[in-house]
Amino acid sequence: MPDPSDSHAGFGDDAALHSGAGGMRVLFIDFNAYFASVEQHDEPALRGRPVIVTPLKSEHSGAIAASYEAKALGISRGTSVLQARQICPDIAVRPARHDRYVAVHHLLMREIERHLPIARICSIDECACRLNPDEADVARARTKAEEIKRGIYANVGESLRCSIGLASSQLLAKLAGELHKPDGLTVIETHTLPDALADLPLRSIPGIGGGVEARLERAGITRFPQLWALAPKHARKIWGSVQGERFLYALHGHDVPEAAEPKKAMIGHSRVLSGEHRTPEGARIVARALLLKAASRLRHYDLYARSMSVTLKLVSGDALHHDTRFRATQNSWRFLGELDIFWKAMQPALAQRAQRMGLARPRIKLATVYLHGLGDRPPERDLFVPSAIDEKDANQARLWKAIDGINRDLGQPRVILASQRDLDLNYLGVKIAFSRVPDAAEFADIGGIEKILDGAKAHEHETRTMNPARALY
Repeated sequence: MPDPSDSHAGFGDDAALHSGAGGMRVLFIDFNAYFASVEQHDEPALRGRPVIVTPLKSEHSGAIAASYEAKALGISRGTSVLQARQICPDIAVRPARHDRYVAVHHLLMREIERHLPIARICSIDECACRLNPDEADVARARTKAEEIKRGIYANVGESLRCSIGLASSQLLAKLAGELHKPDGLTVIETHTLPDALADLPLRSIPGIGGGVEARLERAGITRFPQLWALAPKHARKIWGSVQGERFLYALHGHDVPEAAEPKKAMIGHSRVLSGEHRTPEGARIVARALLLKAASRLRHYDLYARSMSVTLKLVSGDALHHDTRFRATQNSWRFLGELDIFWKAMQPALAQRAQRMGLARPRIKLATVYLHGLGDRPPERDLFVPSAIDEKDANQARLWKAIDGINRDLGQPRVILASQRDLDLNYLGVKIAFSRVPDAAEFADIGGIEKILDGAKAHEHETRTMNPARALY
């Protein structure tokens, strides 16, 4: 393996590596069956019982999370509620409470930072921490990991079990954390590789998706030892970018700096529809609510959108998609107008699909709305657009900003459109993506993140004070 600190390694100056492999530098924490564990934490009667979490309070939905007690019975993510009840009649089914999962996430991050600085929050249930050089010894790193586990169980909750991986790179530490669940503590030392991971399926390694896996297979690489033996330049060729080279160095335990966080490219929301909202009329109400929430977040960031996409997935498996472009705006009325144009145009298509399926009415399963083309400036003057139109748009956006402020101050959406009056906004809620923790703007309509934390200040990863001795070395 060549020295990755060599300027000829091919990374360029921006991605120079800080050190070679060796020693414990990263402690990776993965909370086990997180959503289900939070439900067991909040409801002691559920502890030790099979539990699944569903997106909606409906017997026709499927599990988005399962406790380890449920997994032991063969119930996992994607199992329908009906199937889960057939396997285990007394299984506990709880609808997702995303705001609560975010609140507990902040409590956990705060506890972890009592012991180590968090270098990266990877998702709602994962984070990576940096170890000091004097903690790089395996025994001392283990001691620190055990200290964190005890702190979490004592100060947050014993139901919130976590698996911890220790290694010299974040990639290896994450793989270590995956090896023993739940409640595991695993060390991967680079001198034990590739034997320690010889049986690891390639697809289970972060950074190897379906496309990369197919390219590896075409190159004759199907097992971990073969991947380990790859030359960095060959990895770059297979991946089609420098990311392949970076991946291979991280796999060998080298300290590869994280890539810069990408700028926000879109803002939106998606929702599986409950039974009463699966009609075109019901789906429209939910889609409008999703769009209004996205627009509020847009204004919170003081961004302007130039395009919008809407997707409706039908129960039959069909989908309708619409993209539209417009002058940069923050105005919810403009967004709603564009949605209305789409809705009017797609009515005949929905009717045709229903007729083909022998249904009296189309049934819509999922609604997704995204604002794209984000920028931080209002539209530039256009000779073909009267100034009065831009002035009206700006005034309406200011009105919506005022409404945002009123709802934020009241801690709930008191000022709403009449059409949204009967929609349960708890149903709309905040949705957690696997790779992202919802930010404060997404809780503005219920008083902000501090509201769900009962007044306690949220964990502020970006602005925390970090001990300089714990920086990358």
